[in-house]
Amino acid sequence: MTAIERGELAVRGRPAMNPPLWTQSVMDNAWKHWGVKEKPADYARAFRDRYGLHAAPYDNGGLPMGFHVSQSLLGKGIVSDCLLCHAGRVADQTIIGLGNSSLELQGLFDDLIVQQGFLKFPFRFSHVRGTIDVVSPVAFLLELRDPELNYRVPGKLDYVDNVCSDPPAWWLLKKKQTRNWTGSGDARATRMDMVILLNPFNSGPFIKRQESVFADIHAFVMTAQAPRYPFPVDARRAERGRELFADHCAKCHGTYGEKPSYPNKVVPLEKIGTDPALAEALTAKNMAYYNASWFAREKGPDGRPYLATAGRGYQAPPLDGVWATAPYFHNGSVPTVYHVLNSKERPRVFTRTYRTGKDEYDPAKLGWKFQALGRGPDPRLPAVERRKVYDTTQPGRGNGGHTFGDHLTDEERAAVIEYLKTL
Repeated sequence: MTAIERGELAVRGRPAMNPPLWTQSVMDNAWKHWGVKEKPADYARAFRDRYGLHAAPYDNGGLPMGFHVSQSLLGKGIVSDCLLCHAGRVADQTIIGLGNSSLELQGLFDDLIVQQGFLKFPFRFSHVRGTIDVVSPVAFLLELRDPELNYRVPGKLDYVDNVCSDPPAWWLLKKKQTRNWTGSGDARATRMDMVILLNPFNSGPFIKRQESVFADIHAFVMTAQAPRYPFPVDARRAERGRELFADHCAKCHGTYGEKPSYPNKVVPLEKIGTDPALAEALTAKNMAYYNASWFAREKGPDGRPYLATAGRGYQAPPLDGVWATAPYFHNGSVPTVYHVLNSKERPRVFTRTYRTGKDEYDPAKLGWKFQALGRGPDPRLPAVERRKVYDTTQPGRGNGGHTFGDHLTDEERAAVIEYLKTL
């Protein structure tokens, strides 16, 4: 098989590189924490709906996409893989490489960990449905390792309890020189992704031996293609939008067509004005510890190591397939492109169905249909219900900034949106 073919299997957990976290019986009995009296009749579908999971478009032994069977000394069990967070559905399409904007990661781990009998983690995986904390889990796992990835007496790295991140689409990576929302890593680096192997049951030497597998994963990710927009496009309006985009947006987001360009620009927080929590969570202490580790010794063609950097800003992403990547901003705080281009209309508190069919998609505003709410969720509601509400007044969830479209008229915004459908 080619590296790309091997990588396509590796993102599904083939080969399985992390030991199992749960038994099948734990998943079968998760419903006992849902506040219902009996197991739902169509349990597989109810399980997916509860946690924002999707049926696998490949043979997965009946497991939802993002899970696979793994083996340890204690026997077989189930563990998550790349596609838990990096595959999703929109307008009835399953798209590998799309961030899973429906994922209820905190509820999933809470229910399965309690059912398994494990202790809870000292951080939250997610603060609002459809987002994840990409900083604290890595800090927790790095604390247990020395620079050679061997076990050590746990140290102390920085935690920030308000990080929300909406995973960037895989197909954008091929255009980038730097990666992640903050541009903190080199786009060619493969070891950076290997932090997901820092399971306490994986030894340092075992982790290092998986580097070739992650090289295959990287090769596969670099072949990901943006999905085509599934609805009709007004060609005349889109052409007007192309002109407006070139005048107002291309400087940061690049150009498209036969001779595309991408400036790879990280916009300072002071200019972009979007929520700073994610950028500020990459503290000097954590970055220094990562850069002293084996992960940061991977070298590029120039012989220099791929060090992580902690800039105070966010990288303006390419916009290929932007129609599919709602909600928007690094923290998923804006439900549609229209609201990206009109900061005054952004909902302060909102919710959505978290279903992924065509009926839930808004082709006019380009994004998810939502319901604006007058206030945040009732604190008496179960946590799983509270996380369905996006309250932009909360730390890490602000939806301010990126006011660059405020001067456009609604007709001009509609034209830009129509053009973006063609990318």
